[in-house]
Amino acid sequence: MENKSHAVTAGIFTLVLLTAAILISIWLNRDRVQWVPYQIATKLSIPGLNPQAAVRYRGLDVGKVDDITFDPQVVGQILVHISVRPDTPITQSTFATLGYQGVTGIAYVQLDDDGSRPLRMQSSKEHMARIEMRPSLFDELQTRGLAILQQTEKIAQQINNMLTPENQTAILNAFNQVGKAAMAIETIPSQLQPTLAKLPQLTGQAQQTLGALNTLAKDASTLSSNLNGMATKLQAADGPLARLGDAAEQIGMAANKVEFETLPLATEVRSSLRALNRTLESINDRPQSVLFGSPRISPGPGEPGFGTSN
Repeated sequence: MENKSHAVTAGIFTLVLLTAAILISIWLNRDRVQWVPYQIATKLSIPGLNPQAAVRYRGLDVGKVDDITFDPQVVGQILVHISVRPDTPITQSTFATLGYQGVTGIAYVQLDDDGSRPLRMQSSKEHMARIEMRPSLFDELQTRGLAILQQTEKIAQQINNMLTPENQTAILNAFNQVGKAAMAIETIPSQLQPTLAKLPQLTGQAQQTLGALNTLAKDASTLSSNLNGMATKLQAADGPLARLGDAAEQIGMAANKVEFETLPLATEVRSSLRALNRTLESINDRPQSVLFGSPRISPGPGEPGFGTSN
């Protein structure tokens, strides 16, 4: 009986000792941090996010996900309950996104701040503040990927429309025309080779021509200087032009004198010639007038003897 009582006492002592060790271990490992609760409200998809997932502020671990529930007041909205350390700078402009760890697909909550409203946000279990969740890089890729796929489909449809048999024939014809043009361009250097070979000779001739033009320009300059000197001499006060002007003036005066002296004589000569011509014409018409004289002219109307003669 004594052996049994000692065994029961040893067993009870062992159980008490183990219980005490467990309690001491729990007490030593208890969480002494005063976590601050927040809610993240979103209607976005949150694949890979589970309770106990990490919460990071710009890459630093600051808390964990406590629970994920649906919002009973807003249909389709998800509430993510998180706890963060009290020294985490959560402000009114802080927002959340989903991040992913490598290729495992395990998600975590990434907190960031754009600095637009730097006022500190207060939160408690009774009045939990809500943090906005914005689309993550994966969501942006998913949204834009769909738009890119739609644009790609449209482009593929347009390419299919372009590659109709008629358009293929037109494209092949265009390529053929380009090939012919390229072949024609390749023949241009061979056609230009004779002309290029003559360029040195033409250059020499051009230089000779320029030399001749320079000589001609010098001769023309000399001739112009001589003509200017000759013109200066001709236009001098006692030069040939002045003497020629004086001679022309004297000739003009002599011509005027001759005209004034000979003009009356010429007038009388012309009158005598006209009278002589009239006499000769009268003799030719009436030769008898030389013997009998000129016939008497009958008086005209209004003259004396007009009525009697009739």
